[in-house]
Amino acid sequence: MIIASHLTKNYGDFRAVDDISFRIESGEIIGLLGLNGAGKTTLLRMLGCLLTPSGGRAHLDSLEVQADPLAVRGRIGYLPEVPPLYGEMRVEDFLLFVARLRGVPRRKSIGQVKKVMGQCHVDDVASQRIETLSFGYRKRVGIAQAIVHAPPILLLDEPIAGLDPAQIVEMRALIRHLAGEHTVLLSSHILSEISQTCDRILVLHRGRLAAQGSEEELVGRFIDKARLVLEVAGDRNALELVLEGLGGEFEIHWLESMTESLKLELHSEKDMRSLVAKAVVEAGLDLLGLQAAGGDLESVFLQLTGDEEGRS
Repeated sequence: MIIASHLTKNYGDFRAVDDISFRIESGEIIGLLGLNGAGKTTLLRMLGCLLTPSGGRAHLDSLEVQADPLAVRGRIGYLPEVPPLYGEMRVEDFLLFVARLRGVPRRKSIGQVKKVMGQCHVDDVASQRIETLSFGYRKRVGIAQAIVHAPPILLLDEPIAGLDPAQIVEMRALIRHLAGEHTVLLSSHILSEISQTCDRILVLHRGRLAAQGSEEELVGRFIDKARLVLEVAGDRNALELVLEGLGGEFEIHWLESMTESLKLELHSEKDMRSLVAKAVVEAGLDLLGLQAAGGDLESVFLQLTGDEEGRS
């Protein structure tokens, strides 16, 4: 549904997007993850025909962005970080206006607007002026204007930025619901949102594509599975005997624990999870936890972008 090939965007001597290539299949929800200034918005604007690439090509729904931008615009719904709304208009009137702009036939526009208002849960404020709505409702109206013409592709730039926790949960559910009818590419610098919403992730860093794949694939590729955190309920001497019986194939680092359980980190040259779990259980000790240390999206992100920048 979306194919980018060596996309590049220069602003004078500054390269905001640097030779990016990827492919997105129909029905996927893909997250653009990166620090502020990584090139996420610039990439979305090129795909949305708002910026002309300095190099490379992009196809959306088999249409080439530079060769046929008007046709491409008819196949996408675009939501910038600040929703493009007319505050003096009422919600339903605004969506009818947008539907006509997007080429929805008059005889179908009313039904289509009713449908998207229900999907985005703004039908209860249909007669209100947009300027009177909360920020969360304005975001929903922004989504509604993006899908009112039933485009196969949605480009969402920071759709949860500025929302409170309850609104984030609602927006996440809405985006997941839209996936059945649309292919969604959304940008965010919020790790938890990308993790819980998206099928695959494109990690951008300084304008380049640093990595891509599902969260599980990225963790498996960049995290050392030989670092294990073990938590056991029982006697420390007994646990030490169990570990000694495994042949000393790892280093042991005891960790502080806020409970009465024993917690330690094991460093080995190979994945010892199965062997350790079996030995602990067979010794009659209660195995409370065994997991790869640092095996999460945050660790991958920090590794790809640098600890100092990640913390900022």
